[in-house]
Amino acid sequence: MSRAASFLSLCLLALSLVLSAPLRTAAQDTQPAPAATPADAVEIDYAAWETFAAEAQTTIASGDATDEELEALRKELVDWRDRFEAAQSVNAEAIATTQAQIEALGPPPEDGTEEAPKIAQQRDALNAQLAELQAPVTAAEVAWNRADALIRAIDRTLRERSTSRLLERGPAPLNPLNWPEALASLADGFEALWDEAATRFGDPEVRDAVREHLPIALLLFAVGLLLILRGRWWIEKLTLRVLGNERSAQRYIAGFVISLGQVVLPVVGTIALLTAIIILGAAGAKLTALLQVIPGAVIAFAVARWVGVSIFPIGDVPPPPLRLSSQARLEGRVHSTFLGLIMGIYILLKEFGEAEDWSGASLNVVLYPLIVVAGVMLFRVARLILSHSEALSEDDAAVSFGRQLMHLLARFVILVAIVGPLLAGIGYFNAGYAIVFPTIFSLQLLGVIVILQRVATEIYVLATRNSEGARDALVPVLMGFLLMVASVPIFAIIWGARLTDITEMWNRFVTGFTFGDITISPSIFLTAIIVLILGVFATRLVQSTLRTTILPKTKMDPGAQAAIVSGLGYVGIFFAGLIAIMAAGIDLSALGYVAGALSVGIGFGLQNIVSNFVSGIILLIERPVSEGDWIEVGPNMGYVRSISVRSTRIETFDRQDVIVPNADLISGTVTNWTRGNLVGRLILPVGVAYGTDTRRVERILKEIAEAQPIVLLNPPPYVFFKGFGASSLDFEVRAILRDINQMLAVQTEMNHQIAERFAQEGIEIPFPQQDLWLRNPEALTGTARTETLTPGELRDVAEAQRGSQAHLDESDTDAGPDDADGDAR
Repeated sequence: MSRAASFLSLCLLALSLVLSAPLRTAAQDTQPAPAATPADAVEIDYAAWETFAAEAQTTIASGDATDEELEALRKELVDWRDRFEAAQSVNAEAIATTQAQIEALGPPPEDGTEEAPKIAQQRDALNAQLAELQAPVTAAEVAWNRADALIRAIDRTLRERSTSRLLERGPAPLNPLNWPEALASLADGFEALWDEAATRFGDPEVRDAVREHLPIALLLFAVGLLLILRGRWWIEKLTLRVLGNERSAQRYIAGFVISLGQVVLPVVGTIALLTAIIILGAAGAKLTALLQVIPGAVIAFAVARWVGVSIFPIGDVPPPPLRLSSQARLEGRVHSTFLGLIMGIYILLKEFGEAEDWSGASLNVVLYPLIVVAGVMLFRVARLILSHSEALSEDDAAVSFGRQLMHLLARFVILVAIVGPLLAGIGYFNAGYAIVFPTIFSLQLLGVIVILQRVATEIYVLATRNSEGARDALVPVLMGFLLMVASVPIFAIIWGARLTDITEMWNRFVTGFTFGDITISPSIFLTAIIVLILGVFATRLVQSTLRTTILPKTKMDPGAQAAIVSGLGYVGIFFAGLIAIMAAGIDLSALGYVAGALSVGIGFGLQNIVSNFVSGIILLIERPVSEGDWIEVGPNMGYVRSISVRSTRIETFDRQDVIVPNADLISGTVTNWTRGNLVGRLILPVGVAYGTDTRRVERILKEIAEAQPIVLLNPPPYVFFKGFGASSLDFEVRAILRDINQMLAVQTEMNHQIAERFAQEGIEIPFPQQDLWLRNPEALTGTARTETLTPGELRDVAEAQRGSQAHLDESDTDAGPDDADGDAR
């Protein structure tokens, strides 16, 4: 059977399992299975196993067995191996109890001293009991290893045979000498079908059966033909009507569900047609064998058509998965339909040729045109993928990465479209088929993944009711990633892996991998993850309870409350991780070696990290700085927003986050403006002109300060006459504020009131003034006269000035011996 038929069989098997699940559940509810006793579960006839293993080993070594025989032999070996694996857990509790008793006795003396007779006797009895309990386990382990080795040998043999068939060179379809035989085989096959049908209709009993069942057969035939010819058109029209011109998650999900009818209706119609033919009883053995393959061929065509319509949609709402024009999308739908048609015809012709026992040359010649047409269609599809990748932007990193992937995919498809038909044409037919048709199936599977990812995204949009940012959220991306991971086994089967290979890899993955004395398996890993999540959840729950319910009712300041909550979080997460490791069964004694290695790293490269970690713990315990404090560390000033074990985040007044290592807060100088309370002092400088009554100024400033509602009156504001400045009499208003965080607002309000009162009282606020002395003011007069000179006179004056360039000497500067800068002052 070809890989195409195998893939379709796998899809049908999955569909049947899903549909039969309720039936199995009902059967389990109505017919309870008999309970198996432990003895039945572990009782093994090792003599029969040895005989069977010897025969299996001989069969594998001979190399004469067919693939079907090897597969059947492998299935029996897998059954034996499962029994041996179950037997390895027998007496597990008794063995653990006996080992615990032996460990309780302690190690036997090693220095030659004689052990107490009673203890020695008990030790010997326990060792004998342990050996007896471990005997069936050891036998099961030995048998399991032998069965596993035989299974691996069969898998290796089957893979070698598959590789040799892939590289085998057969009759070349391009050789004209093979064409007459192929045409004759094709004609003989159809002639045999016709003769069989004529013979069947020549039988009176068959004719009577046809006349008897003709009405119901005609009805089924009409229904089937109607569903095949018009069903897809009905579904497409209904889907477009549901999608409409407005993008919404509800419309897309409904349209997706309705679009599945493009696959269901043609398949149902085909089944109706086949049922009509079977009811008539006119089908012979050959036609019946061919009819059994038709549903798979129809499914291949219908799925390809559905994927093509979904990836290259007719409308622009919702946005198509590929950035292509309407004409390009139409071309994509045509190519997808042709690829599905080619796969369906290939399945029918291959099954027909094998049933008619065609020669290899005839089969290759008949099937080769389909591979060539498939290569042409793949080439055209690859060109569409390239057009999409070129339409993507290179600005976004994610889009650029997707563009590179699409570009590589298109180049790979082009290579397959060229190399596949060439290999098949020169005689490597199996190799050509093995790269062309798996590529078609892979493209279809990628299309299905894209469709399902879009559906998952729209479901998430519908659940969150956020149509704007939900499509770019993390959850849809994770859904797409999980879809890709889940599709890996299907890709492996498409490209030649056997289903038994996938199940074998899954069993080994579930069993786990052993590293020394530690076994890592999905169950252990999942247990550790669940325990860790539960521990973190419990820690967060306790933190939330303390933060919102318990601590607010205490007399602790907010900084102490935050420190307790943070410390509890670190301790809880530490113990959650520790318990998760213990639940996974990992020996914690190995962590001692890790700690020793870390100590060396700490001594060399982790000093700063450890220093910041210890400083963070000190900050949480001593609390010289708490969250919400206004602090100043070096050039940075702002509010403490968070204190972690490594660093502290300060939000400056410019709304910038400054990350300060905790070691700097412990070892450096920190100014905490709000530690303990919010009281702080405001110093406001004020200057007045010379000649102003200073007592009057002092009284006005004090009145303004005392009038501020946030200024404390005990101690009262104080006006400090600082001294005599260069241009003003300098004062300072010093006041204690109830909340230092309001310093800027108070300072601004006081400045406004000072300006208003000084204006009312006629007090002048001075500003610096400078007098400019000129030694030759006549130069300014001469310069002023140039405004009335003609251009010629201006040119003469300029030449005269250039001819008599003046320079300064000591008499001009009046510099004395003690005047270093020569300014005569």
